[in-house]
Amino acid sequence: MPRESRGVFNGGSFFMSVDQVQDIGGGEEGEKTAGEAVVAAAALRSYPVAPGYRLNVRSGPGTNYSLVRVLAEGSRVTINCQRTGQWVSGPYGTSNIWDNIGGGQYVSDAYILTGSDGWVAPRC
Repeated sequence: MPRESRGVFNGGSFFMSVDQVQDIGGGEEGEKTAGEAVVAAAALRSYPVAPGYRLNVRSGPGTNYSLVRVLAEGSRVTINCQRTGQWVSGPYGTSNIWDNIGGGQYVSDAYILTGSDGWVAPRC
């Protein structure tokens, strides 16, 4: 029987249905339980890069960090966490929030359509 739950994440509501939850061990202090991991995974969203832009991915939260790669026009990103860094102006305003999209990969939030001028993910 599926378990269903309603919740709120970063001011937005979500509905989730889970068919099976399996305990994969852990449970140590500081580790997520299986249920917490499911909720965390459901909360991750994909956000679009501003239309018409190829976006530089940097190794840290600023343009002075090395270029890791370039995202193609029309790309979407999943934001793992966010941190403050260099102020950047882009199509969605001026921001010092940088989005971590993978190990050592950051993009300026000023180029990501998150629907918010503030934090939308946990801080790194």
